[in-house]
Amino acid sequence: MNDSNNVQDSVHTENKLVITKITNQQQLDDASSVRQEVFVKEQGVAADREYDEFDSLTAEADHVVVYDGTIPVGTGRVRLLDYSGPTAKLERICVLEEYRQYGLGRLIVDELERLGKARGAHQAMLNGQTQAEPFYIRLGYKTVSEVFLEEGIPHVKMVKSLG
Repeated sequence: MNDSNNVQDSVHTENKLVITKITNQQQLDDASSVRQEVFVKEQGVAADREYDEFDSLTAEADHVVVYDGTIPVGTGRVRLLDYSGPTAKLERICVLEEYRQYGLGRLIVDELERLGKARGAHQAMLNGQTQAEPFYIRLGYKTVSEVFLEEGIPHVKMVKSLG
């Protein structure tokens, strides 16, 4: 399968937006810079809490990064868990503020689901911020928990069949 997908030209940019499965340290650093901007600076998550053992090239997670030309503008990762069967756990999905509303969130989720399914997942799960819950519902996710806090931010657990 192709690990890089082109997105139609956006009104926002003259460049092609490309999503790539991360395979080298520079790409991982680029994804980290997006997370730093969105989660740490914008949302106030402590930097030492944003990064964990799954943030390496050798970790049991697949990471993706979206580029506008050479500028990293979105990212996410997926891990395979056993949650009522093989499950793709989507995590750390974010897009720089100026690139929101151009379909990059959907692009990232679709690619993470594809990667999870390729690893044998039958369903996807994520802990979505409540402000993003309507977005995930539009993508076919169902809320399966009450609101809980992660890093002081309200979240809900959501699931979707990949079958």
